[in-house]
Amino acid sequence: MLQLLRSVPRAVGSAAAGLRAAAPSQPLRQLLQPAFRPCARPFGLLSVRTGSVQLPGLLQPRGPCACGCGCGRLHTEGDKAFVDFLSDEIKEEKKIQKYKSLPKMSGGWDLEVNGTEAKLVRKIAGEKITVTFNINNSIPPPYDGEEEPSQGQKVEEQEPELTSTPNFVVEVIKDGSKKALVLDCHYPEDEVGQEEEDQSDIFSIKEVSFQPTEESDWKDTNYTLNTDSLDWALYDHLMDFLADRGVDNTFADELVELSTALEHREYITFLEDLKGFVKSQ
Repeated sequence: MLQLLRSVPRAVGSAAAGLRAAAPSQPLRQLLQPAFRPCARPFGLLSVRTGSVQLPGLLQPRGPCACGCGCGRLHTEGDKAFVDFLSDEIKEEKKIQKYKSLPKMSGGWDLEVNGTEAKLVRKIAGEKITVTFNINNSIPPPYDGEEEPSQGQKVEEQEPELTSTPNFVVEVIKDGSKKALVLDCHYPEDEVGQEEEDQSDIFSIKEVSFQPTEESDWKDTNYTLNTDSLDWALYDHLMDFLADRGVDNTFADELVELSTALEHREYITFLEDLKGFVKSQ
């Protein structure tokens, strides 16, 4: 019995050897490679004819650009078309630019601009009021319920004017105080641009908190009052508090004009920088 069991592996090995001899040999590396799958999306720029000397588009070897400037940088037909488009876009944006310089705020506000961030400062009767806002992501998305263009009317004529409505923070500091009253405000989307007879507020207070004046970074551990569950009488007093310090509907309207002008100016600057980057000559 033991002799029979010893002969079994040898018999199996002989059979396996015969199968390996009958089957065509194939390298192990080739077996481990993934199976070829034809590309379902036609890439026109990547199609190269057999025997072609010139490689189209990005497949060309590195060297002096095709335009003959000798800079040795990558220039493509797409880059040239992109630069031409940006040139036309910059001309059109400058043509419709409403303010060549930033509009001034009434009420004695001093303006400080640092890139996309703007700061309005006003001092009155022993208090310093600072309003800070940032134009990034300040243009609300288009309204989906807009009517389709009527027959005979151009689409360009129905395009709404882009308006920047940024969130803004009001900081009130009294002389000699170590605390600042901070009010986080915003423009509700359903009230922007609407004219109502009751002259309702065009901006709202979202949060109120006290923050230390001696620290550059405000603390998240300080209690923050959310106005969603706030008594309306207290909320009205907070709005009156801001209005007495010059932050009212007139201020909010002028802030929209200022922010829109600043956003448009930065957009044109971005297009010019993008054009220079793509051109890179």
